Amino acid sequence: MTMAKPMTIFDVAGRAMSAQLVRMNSSASNLANAGSIAGDANAVYKPIKPVFRTELDRSTGMMSVSVDRVVRSDAEAIRRHDPDHPLADENGDVWAAPVDETQEMVEMMESARQYQNVIEVLQTTKTLMLDTMRLGK
Repeated sequence: MTMAKPMTIFDVAGRAMSAQLVRMNSSASNLANAGSIAGDANAVYKPIKPVFRTELDRSTGMMSVSVDRVVRSDAEAIRRHDPDHPLADENGDVWAAPVDETQEMVEMMESARQYQNVIEVLQTTKTLMLDTMRLGK
C-alpha cells in the first residue's frame, strides 16, 4: 500500500494559484460575453462562477483549496425591445446576457490580488529556506 505524499507549502500555493486562475478566467469569459444578444431568453449567455472546495491534509494539518466545479448563473436574461435587431422575436424583443460588468471587474481584481498574495508567500518561503541553508554553513 502506498502512502500519499504529505502536502507542502508549494502544493498548497500551486492549488491556490490554479484556483485563482480559474476564477480570473471565469470573470474574463463573463466580461467577454457581456452585452451578447440572443433571440430567446434560454439561448442567451449565462455567467459562470467557480465553486471552491477546501481540503485538509491530515498528516501536515495544511488546508488547500481547489475548484470543485464551475456553475452557470440562474440570473434572468435581460429583455430589451429592439424590433430592428436581426435576432428580435415576434414581439420585437431581444435578450441580453445578465452580466454585471462592475461585479466581474471587482472579481477579476480580487482574484489577481489573491494570486499575487500567493506569489508573495512563495517568495517569503524561498527567502526563509535560503536563510536556513545559510545558517548551516
